[in-house]
Amino acid sequence: MVLAFQIALIVFSLMLMLLVLMHKGKGGGLSDMFGGGMQSSVGGSSVAERNLDRITVVVGLVWFACVVVLGLLVKLGD
Repeated sequence: MVLAFQIALIVFSLMLMLLVLMHKGKGGGLSDMFGGGMQSSVGGSSVAERNLDRITVVVGLVWFACVVVLGLLVKLGD
């Protein structure tokens, strides 16, 4: 059971990293150093960006749940 949650945590960690890197830079951060702040945002966020935001939040919540469950399993297993 612990092994399954460890594998799930690794998978969701990789997914979360990829999803965060797929976001457009909003400016004012490290993304400006690499040219992310040079783009002008016309018309607000698109449907694809909103869906990417939603997917990122869901994966983040599942990642957090995996961390909590894994911590409880390890603590109760001792």
